[in-house]
Amino acid sequence: MAILTKEEAKKIVDKVLAYSKADEMSVSLNGNRTGNIRYARNSVSTSGESDNLSLAVTAVYGKRSGTATINEFDDASLEKTVRRAEEIAKLAPENPEYMPMLGPQTYLETGTYSESTAKIDPEFRAKAAFDSIDPCKKKNLTAAGYMEDTTGFACIGNSKGLFGYNRSTGVDFSITVRTADGLGSGYANPDVNDVSKLNTKVTTEIAMQKALASASARALEPGKYTVILEPTASVELLQNMMRSMDARNADEGRSFLSKKGGGTRLGEKLFDERVTFISDPMNPELPLSPFGGGGGGGGQGRFGGGGGDGLPQEKRTWIENGVVKNMYYSRYWADKKGVKPIPAPGGFIMLGGTQSLADLIKSTDKGILVTRFWYIRAVDPQTQLYTGLTRDGTFYIENGQIKFPIKNFRFNESPVIMLNNVEALGKPVRAGGNLIPPMKIRDFTFTSLSDAV
Repeated sequence: MAILTKEEAKKIVDKVLAYSKADEMSVSLNGNRTGNIRYARNSVSTSGESDNLSLAVTAVYGKRSGTATINEFDDASLEKTVRRAEEIAKLAPENPEYMPMLGPQTYLETGTYSESTAKIDPEFRAKAAFDSIDPCKKKNLTAAGYMEDTTGFACIGNSKGLFGYNRSTGVDFSITVRTADGLGSGYANPDVNDVSKLNTKVTTEIAMQKALASASARALEPGKYTVILEPTASVELLQNMMRSMDARNADEGRSFLSKKGGGTRLGEKLFDERVTFISDPMNPELPLSPFGGGGGGGGQGRFGGGGGDGLPQEKRTWIENGVVKNMYYSRYWADKKGVKPIPAPGGFIMLGGTQSLADLIKSTDKGILVTRFWYIRAVDPQTQLYTGLTRDGTFYIENGQIKFPIKNFRFNESPVIMLNNVEALGKPVRAGGNLIPPMKIRDFTFTSLSDAV
C-alpha cells in the first residue's frame, strides 16, 4: 500500500478534507519503499527493505495552525487526525506571518519516476554489491559501500482546491576502497533516478584506481594552489551557497547577498562571467519534484526544494554570467515586498563546458586534484567562508600529468571567492542531486596538513 496511484491518493485527501471544520485545511500524503545493502571489509553486513505511508493534516483557524500525523487509514483514524489537528490549532498562538493557502495550481509533468528503479529487488542489490566487492578482492583491496534505492510518491491537497501528485525514484551509491595497508583510499558517490544509468563495477573501478594511486602520499606545504575540484569535492560548498540565496536573509543583513547599508546585491556581478546556475525540474539528467512542500518520495534532490505550501517549480536562472538574477522568496516575504513568491529549487545545475576531467588535468602546469571534501563546517556564514578536509585521493599535477599522491590538507575557502577564481569548467555531471562541472580554480587556500587518509 506504500505506493498509491494518483486516484487512490486523491480519494484519501478528499476524504480527509471532507471531515474538516476548520477555516482552512491542508493535507500531505507520502509513501515510499526503500531498500538498501551495506558492505564492509569485502563482505555484506546488512540489507533490508521498508515500506512507509504517512499522512499529515494541518488545520487553520484565522492565523492559528495545528498539525497532526498518522499512518493508519481507516475512516475513524482519519477523522480522529483531523479533529486532533483542529484541537491543536485552537490552542496555538497566532502566527503573524501566516499566509492563506494557495488555490488550484498547475504543475509540470516531470520525469522523476523510473520503472527500472521501481523494480529493484534483493537479488538486484546483491548483484550490485557483488560487482563492487569482487574486483576489489581480486586486487587485494578492501571495499566498503552502501546502496539505497527509493520509490515513492508525494501528494498534497487543501480546502482551497489545490492538488498535486508526483511519483519519483532515486538510487544513491557510495563506495570507498582502501589498500591492504590502509594507506591508499579512493571514493565515488553517484546518484541517479534511473538505475540503468548506474554501474557499480565501473564506479568501483574508479575508486580502486584512486586507492592504488594514493598510497605513499608526500607532504606539500600548505598555501594557495591551483586546484581541480571533482564534483564530489565542490558539491557541498556550492549547495551551502545556493541554500543561502534566501531573499529575507539578504534583506535583513544576514547573507552574503546583503548590501552594506541595506538592500541586497540582486543584479550585481559577484562571480566570474562563466558562472551560471539554473534549476529546471524538466531536465532529463536531473528531474525534480514539480512542487515544493510535498516531502517523501525518491530522487527529489538533496538540495531542499521548497516553498513548503505547494508553490509550482519551474525553470529559473539564479546566477547568469556571474550576475545574481534571482533569490527565493517565501510567500510571506514576497507579499511584504510586493513581488512574486519564488520557491527554493529542489536541485541546481551549474553550467559548464565540454572538457572532461582528464582534459582539465592535461591543461594544468602545476596544481592539485581533489577527489572529495568532507567534515565541512561554517567559519563565517556571512561571507560563506568554510573549512574542511580533503579525503580519498588527493594528487599533485605537473605538466598536465598526475605526478604523485599528496597528504591531505585542511582548507579555508568561500565558494563566492572560489567562483571568482575560475580557470576552466568541464562538462557537468550529477553529484549530490545536482549537476556540477569539474572545475579548475586558482588560488585555493589550504591552511594545514592532515595525516588522515
